[in-house]
Amino acid sequence: MTADTILEDSTPSRDDLDHLARGGGPVLLRGCVLEGADLSDLDLTDWRFERSTLSGARFTGARLDGVALVGCRGATATFAGAILTDCRIEGGDFGNASFSATTLSSVAFKGCKLTGADFTGARTLDVSFEEVILTLALMPKFSFRKAQLQGVTFAEADLRGSDFRDAVFSGASLRDARIADCRFEGADLRGADLGGIRLTDASRFKGAVISKAQAGDLLGQLGLKVR
Repeated sequence: MTADTILEDSTPSRDDLDHLARGGGPVLLRGCVLEGADLSDLDLTDWRFERSTLSGARFTGARLDGVALVGCRGATATFAGAILTDCRIEGGDFGNASFSATTLSSVAFKGCKLTGADFTGARTLDVSFEEVILTLALMPKFSFRKAQLQGVTFAEADLRGSDFRDAVFSGASLRDARIADCRFEGADLRGADLGGIRLTDASRFKGAVISKAQAGDLLGQLGLKVR
């Protein structure tokens, strides 16, 4: 992306951001402080945020087509009701951020922290996660169908009713996750940490592939040994 406007190490106001959004061209914000900033309902198509502080920022209802958030600090930011298409969120910390009722289409999360993030009611299509921490995240009824889940930590996350059909877990964790009513048909769980999963939950993995070691751990709860 070639930015029409570049802001570095500044603290733009709502009026500044609104003026830039109305200009319609790509904007690069590098090292800017937008803590608690109001970006709600703005058209931020093709904007790029690098190493900026977005903690508590409000993107409510914003249009974020082609947006990149790289190495940003966005704890408690809210994207509720926003539209994210062809977006990239890479690096940085978005702990306890809200993506509730957000539209996510062709969005890639990579190498970032999303501890406690809320994805309740998000509408999704082609969303990918790689080397992402989703500990304690709220992701009920989320679609991970056919996803390549490499290095994704779902520890203690609320995944109830989510779709993991044909997903492949590699170096991922479902430790102590809430998985009631999830679907795992065709999923490859051999690369997943299933710690904390009880034998009574084993039926939830019907149709999935697990390793002998994982089967042994589950059967060990009955005092049985797999040799």
